[in-house]
Amino acid sequence: MNLTIENILLVGSILLFISIIVGKTSYKFGVPTLILFLATGMLAGSDGIGGIKFDDPKLAQFIGIVSLNFILFSGGLDTNWKAVKPILKEGLVLSTLGVLLTALTLGTFVYYITDFTIYESMLLGSIVSSTDAAAVFSILRSKNLALKSNLRPTLELESGSNDPMAYVLTLAFLTLVINQDLSVLSIIPLFLQQMILGAIGGFAFGKLSEIIINKIKLGFEGLYPVLVIALMFITFSATDVVGGNGFLAIYICAVYLGNQDLIHKSTILKMFDGMAWLMQIVLFLTLGLLVFPSQIIPYLGIGLLISVFLILVARPVSVLLSLMFFKMKIGRRFYISWVGLRGAVPIVFATYPLLAGIDKANIIFSIVFFISVSSVLIQGTTLSIFAKWLNVALPEEVKPIAENDRYILNLPKSAMEEVIVTPNSFAVDKRIIDLHFPRSAFIVMIKRDSKFVRPGGSTIIEANDILVLLLDNEESLKEVNVILDQAVIA
Repeated sequence: MNLTIENILLVGSILLFISIIVGKTSYKFGVPTLILFLATGMLAGSDGIGGIKFDDPKLAQFIGIVSLNFILFSGGLDTNWKAVKPILKEGLVLSTLGVLLTALTLGTFVYYITDFTIYESMLLGSIVSSTDAAAVFSILRSKNLALKSNLRPTLELESGSNDPMAYVLTLAFLTLVINQDLSVLSIIPLFLQQMILGAIGGFAFGKLSEIIINKIKLGFEGLYPVLVIALMFITFSATDVVGGNGFLAIYICAVYLGNQDLIHKSTILKMFDGMAWLMQIVLFLTLGLLVFPSQIIPYLGIGLLISVFLILVARPVSVLLSLMFFKMKIGRRFYISWVGLRGAVPIVFATYPLLAGIDKANIIFSIVFFISVSSVLIQGTTLSIFAKWLNVALPEEVKPIAENDRYILNLPKSAMEEVIVTPNSFAVDKRIIDLHFPRSAFIVMIKRDSKFVRPGGSTIIEANDILVLLLDNEESLKEVNVILDQAVIA
């Protein structure tokens, strides 16, 4: 079947529906949802029963980049800075030095067991050097794993922030493969430019986006998520245009925004949570359609050998070396190394050699695809088992609730209180978003004269308003009263 304008919506919606239904039942058999999405695309492709002809790496790469924008941005929004701050150094070392060590270790192995040149080997190692944010976010959250200490934020920070490093290494070694006369030292300026400009762009656009979201008056709640999508793509593309790393920029921007008080934040978080799932499905379906299983079969043997080396040697070595100067129990180090999931991101990066037209591009793509599938199948299905074996799992009943989960899950509070806003209160003539109430306290209704006002982030508080609050505990009420009485204290 050839995809046309007339049938693409029908075919796409059917595949999307099938993926959701298949994904719903996948964990009964212990198979990660993402693999089912990928398998659905492969079955629908030209080598499968669907017979859909799709052989456009450029379009697949575009879909991959757009999807990664949503996945990384959603992961960044859900990153709690208070949880990340204690393990920031470990996460950054894993996402930079850890990725580099993985690429070099695996590249060296590939060089000795294949007929690849050293640069081609390093290119392959670079493509699969990062853990996949889509796979890690999806599997950790869908399995509802409760992990000890700061393991979970460490894993999510690493997976969300290490794609930029792998992207830079991929571009750098691809340049060396194409231009054999260049030296390895020539890629250092590219690396510094990408990472420094990416970090600056992410923080700058994060600050700017917060101001725009909270100051602009759109009138309709549903427009705020659309505004954030526009700001996300502006952050990525503008950073990329000036030579920075767009993936790093949108992740930093999202982490910043996720830890600020934003108008209609609950709506924004819910929308991006849904969009992240949609983009994961679309991404894996697209890559499944792009793959020709008949072309992969000849490389299963070498692919399995490289995959096993990556899982059992390259990843553990890079993690242990990266964390050698940090205090951490050995069981937690080994668990971090086991959660080195490779998913859709390496397959997207593998389209760059295809579009560059290098000699071994098809072989690299086939091997990378097999590595990604085997990684998710082997590691993704055993995360819970290894968590118990290595004694890093928490009982479900003591699992801590992430701050942003409160917005998404609409968790009930333990107490309801009414607070009167006095005429000289700090809150008078202020928007709710500007009060910076603790996240454990929500204004659910405002009694104003004889009417009830539904509160939103842009709602202006007036004198003598009665705020109906849902609270976690008495401490939350004390914090609210301190905020409201600021003007009196002054």
